[in-house]
Amino acid sequence: MNAKTQSSGVDRAREMSVFAAVATGGSFSAAGRTLGLTPSAVSRTLDRIEARLGVRLMLRTTRALTLTPEGQAYLGAARRILAELDDAEQAIADQGAPRGRLRVSAALAHGRQQVVPLLGAFVQRYPHILVDISLTDVVVDVAAGQADVAIRFGPLADSPLTARRLGDTGRTIVASPDYLARRGVPRVPEDLHDHDCLNFNFRRAEPVWPFRKAGRDYALTVRGSVEANNGETLTQLALAGVGVTRVGHFSVGDAISDGRLVPLLEAFNPGDREPIHAVFVGGANMPARVRVFVDYLAEHLR
Repeated sequence: MNAKTQSSGVDRAREMSVFAAVATGGSFSAAGRTLGLTPSAVSRTLDRIEARLGVRLMLRTTRALTLTPEGQAYLGAARRILAELDDAEQAIADQGAPRGRLRVSAALAHGRQQVVPLLGAFVQRYPHILVDISLTDVVVDVAAGQADVAIRFGPLADSPLTARRLGDTGRTIVASPDYLARRGVPRVPEDLHDHDCLNFNFRRAEPVWPFRKAGRDYALTVRGSVEANNGETLTQLALAGVGVTRVGHFSVGDAISDGRLVPLLEAFNPGDREPIHAVFVGGANMPARVRVFVDYLAEHLR
């Protein structure tokens, strides 16, 4: 590309910006104030575009400027091209400096207790990143662009996404002291048949809890009066004395420590662990904001 052609490309982008400013402001003086140009410089730019194209883009009177059909078509093309230039430059800038909106999806309980407390220090470290976080146990489609980073529990399905392991968690069976005083303390897993077991309403068609007895792992079918799609709700129900539940350690650790919940059947806990991953669209074009956020999670959640 020679210097003349390159300069022409730069001038055309500038000309499009001037034309769009005139169309938006409705006058040469308004466009000039927006762009820091004199009205005569704006007028000369419009003359230059029309001379090159060989068509009239605006009808000029002493009262108003009116776009011709050709002017309407040029304005639409100019706005589209300028937007694409902005997007291209932002994408390149993102590769070097963490900036822009970062959409994060995290499970309710884990997000509230483990992820949200980390965000204050993160945004102080990266002030040009806007963190847009949604707490939900509904699985969002990262590949379809519903989030930039999602935190997932359990085995991952095959997908084109990149996964970064953040750690793992186990589960604990708990109930409130009030519930246990009313209904009794289960001593062996089979005692749960006489209890109100609060369960998740997803992942398994059959509501079963795993146990290990005498070195043998097995699943016990449980029943209860309430099911929910997140561990935080189940924990709240257990705290209210509604029943027994089995949820992630992070959901009930504080409540166990202060005596509001009691761990049950720990001798039969199979020790099953769920891996925790951050999933995202990886590759060479991954924005810097995604990379630094996943690195930050891996550093602080392990």
